[in-house]
Amino acid sequence: MNGRIADGLRRFAAPAAVLVLATACARLPGPARDEALALRVMTFNVRYDEPRDGPNAWPRRKDLVAGTVSFHAPDVAGLQEVLAPQLADLRALLPAYEAVGVGRDDGREAGEFNPVLFRKARFRLLASSTFWLSERPDEPGRKGWDAACARIVTWARLRDRWTGRTVVVFNTHFDHVGETARRESAALVLASIARIASRDPFVLTGDFNSTREDAAYRTLLAARGGGPRLRDARDLSAEPPYGPPASFNGFRAEPASGLPIDHILVGPGFAATRTAILPATVAGRFLSDHNPVVADLRLARR
Repeated sequence: MNGRIADGLRRFAAPAAVLVLATACARLPGPARDEALALRVMTFNVRYDEPRDGPNAWPRRKDLVAGTVSFHAPDVAGLQEVLAPQLADLRALLPAYEAVGVGRDDGREAGEFNPVLFRKARFRLLASSTFWLSERPDEPGRKGWDAACARIVTWARLRDRWTGRTVVVFNTHFDHVGETARRESAALVLASIARIASRDPFVLTGDFNSTREDAAYRTLLAARGGGPRLRDARDLSAEPPYGPPASFNGFRAEPASGLPIDHILVGPGFAATRTAILPATVAGRFLSDHNPVVADLRLARR
């Protein structure tokens, strides 16, 4: 690990320790309902369990993935490409977290999950559900428009035990083939956020298979017709974004060029103190074919 990466990891780890200490002290007299809400968010496409990945297959990566989540200690995390056995592994390896979600193929256990993970000590689950990115969002397993696969959004409404505030986390994975599907998915996500989150603060995480130059990304940030206004945490960051420029590595060398396709988008009221695309490898071994993305957020007082 070179000095720059090590320094970046230390910089990103230190605020987590400060956050834990500060919020733990704030808990002593009970929830302070008007406090600003500090939140560390991660989005991470962990790559589905594919035996043909050889040295990068899930059994060789699962401890690295869990260790990365544990070390960076996000309060909430949106994961993508998680099969049911992988989710069972992560639940066992990350006992501090609760995970909600269903498989995209049948609404139960089949196919990839987009689980929302949250710290059990920090949040209480109020509600959660999944909808499909298609013309019939309530129909499990349905492919939308020109998509190659069924695609989903899993969301969780969480109550912060420390401040009493509520936040809604949406997590998704847009199609890798269908351009129309990605664009229509973005419009459906915006409409769904407006309906589900209502006036609650919200965060949207995911692998959007879209850079900031693509139509789906632009749709998400366009805020047309009085819909919810989203901002990219990278654009809000008080410090320059840390890490490589792109978030997809394909189990190859750390990307030296390109743009991220994995994003953390936030609703009104959020600021970002720092964001990072984390290293793709630990001790020379790949975590996934995507890099984890992390943002430290702060929601203004009500």
